[in-house]
Amino acid sequence: MDYRLLGRTGVKVSPLCLGTLNFGGSTPEAEGIRIIHKALDAGINFIDTANRYRGGESERIVGKALADGRRDKVVLATKFHGPMSEDPNDQGVSRRHIFQAVETSLRRLQTDWIDLYQIHRPIFEVPQDETLRALDDLVRQGKVRYIGSSSFPAWMVMEALAISERYNLARLVTEQPPYNLLDRRIENELVPLALRYNLGLIPWSPLANGILAGRYESADQLPEGSRASRAGFIAERVTPRSLEAFRQFALVAQELGIPPAQLALVWLTHQPGVTAPIFGPRTEAHLDDVLPVLTMRLDPSVPERLDQIVPPGSAVADFHNSHGWMKMQLMIFYTSRT
Repeated sequence: MDYRLLGRTGVKVSPLCLGTLNFGGSTPEAEGIRIIHKALDAGINFIDTANRYRGGESERIVGKALADGRRDKVVLATKFHGPMSEDPNDQGVSRRHIFQAVETSLRRLQTDWIDLYQIHRPIFEVPQDETLRALDDLVRQGKVRYIGSSSFPAWMVMEALAISERYNLARLVTEQPPYNLLDRRIENELVPLALRYNLGLIPWSPLANGILAGRYESADQLPEGSRASRAGFIAERVTPRSLEAFRQFALVAQELGIPPAQLALVWLTHQPGVTAPIFGPRTEAHLDDVLPVLTMRLDPSVPERLDQIVPPGSAVADFHNSHGWMKMQLMIFYTSRT
């Protein structure tokens, strides 16, 4: 397997990262633990979770799965940001919340340290130096090894790097952006920035909420129980335009003799700046379906064909920072200054 360096660090991670959003929800505890163990046995050594996933259940299940002596072999990533209770200070990126959040995550994960501690979402009204100083303290204390961000616009990543350099603080080593064949807009600014500053990209939603796995046949009839049927912002991505792109994409996968989901993932592992896409299986069968990607190679002609379907830097579905939550954050930011 081709293990990769995690950004500018010396840490080596597998070309796929195991996402655990489903654990404690649609994936019961016992199956979640089996998925983790099977992934580790297959060579995956990179696991991503978040304190808010299933109200902390995801972290607890991950911690339980690694409590049998496997923790030292895993590069463990988690995130903080979202509200964990009705307490208005039990959320966000303030120093107060960060110190509180890391302790609860450590307890749930049954570990003394977190390999990669990530800011789950940007908050524009809190100066980044407050957040970065708190994270730097955690690194110096040994509770956190490295820090990263998730879904940050490129300008905020650059601002964070500049602040860290100016004040000699721990700097971001990764960014976790939305990135898949249907939305390639990070290629315009974030990817060049990542390549210039050796920042590892860990894309989320590499299968475009299941669109690139063939989950949806029609924008008008969403499968019962699908994420799009339960969440309006996901349903907005299932459009005639995105489904047409998938149909063309599926033809390429068929010619290659592999499932579309595998092609979506292996294409992403070959994109510049990408360290490891995050794949979040709901069942063991879902994991089995993508394990071949760990050792798969892609002929150089294939990306060129896929560029004809969705050109570099463009999008046919909205996963990037212009989506609703980012627009809301920007509105709050500008309203507070008028």
